[in-house]
Amino acid sequence: MTKPSEFVSIDLSGSWELADADASHSLTMTVPGDVHSALQAAALIPDPYAGRNERDVQWVAERDWVLERSFTLSPEDLSGSWYLDLAGIDTVAEVTLNDDPVIHTDNSFRRYRPLVGPLLQAGENRLRIVIRSSVREGAARQARQPFPIPYSTANSPIPNGNMLRKVQCHFGWDWNIAIAPLGIYEPPALRRLVAARIEHLTTRQIWREEGGVDLVVSVTLFAEAAGPVALEFDLDGEPHALERQLAPGETTIEHKISVDEPELWWPAGHGAQALSQLTVSAGGDQVTRQIGFRTVELITDPDEAGSRFAFRINGQEIFCRGANWIPADALFSRVSPQGVEDLLTSAVDAHMNMIRIWGGGFYEPDWFYDLCDRLGLLVWQDFMFACNLYPSTEDFLENVAEEVGYQVRRLSSHPSIVLWCGDNELVGALTWFEESRNNRDRYLVSYDRLNRTIEVALRKAGPDLIWWPSSPAVGPLDFGDAWHADGAGDMHYWSVWHENKSFHNYRSVRPRFCSEFGFQSYTSMPVIAEFAEAKDLNIAAPVMESHQKNAGGNERIAGTMFRYFRFPKDFASFVYLSQIQQGLAIRTAVDYWRSLKPHCMGTLYWQLNDTWPVASWSSLDYGGHWKAMHYMVRRFFQPVAVAAIPSEDGRSIAMSMVNDTNEAVTVRLETFLVALDGTKQPLTAAAGTCSPDRAATLVTLPASDIPDDTLLFWRFEASNGMEGEGHHVTGTYKALALQPSGVDLHAVAADAGAYDLTISARGLALFVMVEADLSGRFSDNAFDLLAGERRTVRFTPDDASSGRAPRFTLHDLESCQGIG
Repeated sequence: MTKPSEFVSIDLSGSWELADADASHSLTMTVPGDVHSALQAAALIPDPYAGRNERDVQWVAERDWVLERSFTLSPEDLSGSWYLDLAGIDTVAEVTLNDDPVIHTDNSFRRYRPLVGPLLQAGENRLRIVIRSSVREGAARQARQPFPIPYSTANSPIPNGNMLRKVQCHFGWDWNIAIAPLGIYEPPALRRLVAARIEHLTTRQIWREEGGVDLVVSVTLFAEAAGPVALEFDLDGEPHALERQLAPGETTIEHKISVDEPELWWPAGHGAQALSQLTVSAGGDQVTRQIGFRTVELITDPDEAGSRFAFRINGQEIFCRGANWIPADALFSRVSPQGVEDLLTSAVDAHMNMIRIWGGGFYEPDWFYDLCDRLGLLVWQDFMFACNLYPSTEDFLENVAEEVGYQVRRLSSHPSIVLWCGDNELVGALTWFEESRNNRDRYLVSYDRLNRTIEVALRKAGPDLIWWPSSPAVGPLDFGDAWHADGAGDMHYWSVWHENKSFHNYRSVRPRFCSEFGFQSYTSMPVIAEFAEAKDLNIAAPVMESHQKNAGGNERIAGTMFRYFRFPKDFASFVYLSQIQQGLAIRTAVDYWRSLKPHCMGTLYWQLNDTWPVASWSSLDYGGHWKAMHYMVRRFFQPVAVAAIPSEDGRSIAMSMVNDTNEAVTVRLETFLVALDGTKQPLTAAAGTCSPDRAATLVTLPASDIPDDTLLFWRFEASNGMEGEGHHVTGTYKALALQPSGVDLHAVAADAGAYDLTISARGLALFVMVEADLSGRFSDNAFDLLAGERRTVRFTPDDASSGRAPRFTLHDLESCQGIG
């Protein structure tokens, strides 16, 4: 029994009854969770990710599903005002309590808090949520539009996802499974409203000229009746109490907390991630926010090339090194905080300081952004609109405005979030569909209505936040071709992959900030073994093709191999070589664009992670295993790095040094000529100083100094302790008559279940790659060895308790081509 004056929260997560509308399938489901995972756990559907099962489970999205559970209240509990707290309902649903209607939801990105006190009863209460088929709902809403609203059929084999405020890649994407999941993704609760509840909590920072900062805390309270409420604001254990009079409905209260000597929050690699905890309590309700004191600016000043696009944090310009984030899994129930932390930690371990949360997925949960805050990962946050056209009817725009307002207020206090972007590629989408090409004015006006709605809602919820209209974009109210305009704004550069241009083509553009570019590879052999049998290990096999979602993707991977490499000897070598050429593609772009700084101030490749096991642009396999490219990323994203940049005419090679730190560094470079048998001879040595946050040419080498059948190698050391190595081929790898590499591996058990692997070579071994049949990480991989060299790397399994010794597989370029 509880008193009416006591705040009560009843957690309604856990086991729910689940059935389709005609009760042909009845089972239990864990909430939060998704329906497909519940059906698989009950052995009613196979694993959607295995084999070609995708097509066999698509029927799930074509049905309505009913979720029910009971809870018990005593007669004394009924006093007071009660409400349901619902979020993450995916997507169109009717909620009833004891057979009485409560609310209709149609936005998986919103929070709903309907009052239900009069519907409660002593004893058992029955809560029912009917989730409608997104397939049928999408079709019905499309039919009601005043004119057709096209969607990307190339991405989404399940139609009309653009009609619903739901994760857009659920309907399929060129890297995602198409099964349109549904479920409830946040814990539902029944709560008693006492004096008031906290609707929103936001903060803004006012930095004082004389030093220090004022943290302005804005809390919006909801009360049913007028009356007083006591509030407490606690910042890092320092309480601040006050009392206010509330009117019925919503009341917003501001409170200023002065901090005289704040510790600053910095992105990874630039300083510490100092964090504070703010807790606000009112009427028994309590909300906590993680706060980081920092300033952020987006610099778009005009210059000779057009206008800049650079982030300035705490007065210091930051070159953004990073990747695009997509949902951690295609099925919500398979996502875990531990798995996500592993993915984000892998980003930081590869010297990233920014991720872009792409607009076809989720607004991630609070704990995700807490992780980014702690890891020092800047976040470019898209609003959830991607690659389609969208309605601009009044009801749709009102729904969007509510979504934006809720998400911005929920997330804006995170120091990691530095930019809010209206959408992903919606301006470009105007040119993709016959309808919008034939009547651009109509669809452009429709797009502008949506974009303005998002901007207005953002500025209302967070007036001081940084807004960018779209990605890519040259700037506000510019609806031109940002894919190829490199003078201003952010660029998506896809000519190398989608137009099958050479890697050298990356050097034909000079982006101010490239927020998307990528090249595909196959997922690693241990991951392939999870969804394919031995008979399926052929790139053209139906199972492998069902795990390649980009039309023409396999042909592009193979065609690129023909361009640069001798064709691999077997399936495993094909997979390995696809990952090496992926890394070479992205390295070519990053090396050149970093050499342009401060003209270019960011490179975010597509993409960091995978949602399921698939051929894709990711550098991390599904499950978090590092592909070859991620090891390469760790080298070419190092804050101080050296790269070989050939001139446009091919007559010289500039050895570019880049310094992303705020201290000058001295770089000492040694270059070598390496013959095809792996022997080397010195070429030249150089030393120079690179200014803080700049790039410069250390030395320029005539290409004629590098004889045929010889590779340019280098090693460098920087005065801050960073070091690295690399090689450059003036032609193609397929032109090299590589001698037998003689690579060998010797494994020795080490502490805590790890293994030390000594890898040696008798000849030239390029891109040496070790794989294990256990999940884990190598201390280094995808490296080169010259004749007589050896290197020891450590393999640390994710689960050392299994007791099974891993089996290691060794690859290098020469042996994968089957020469010798």
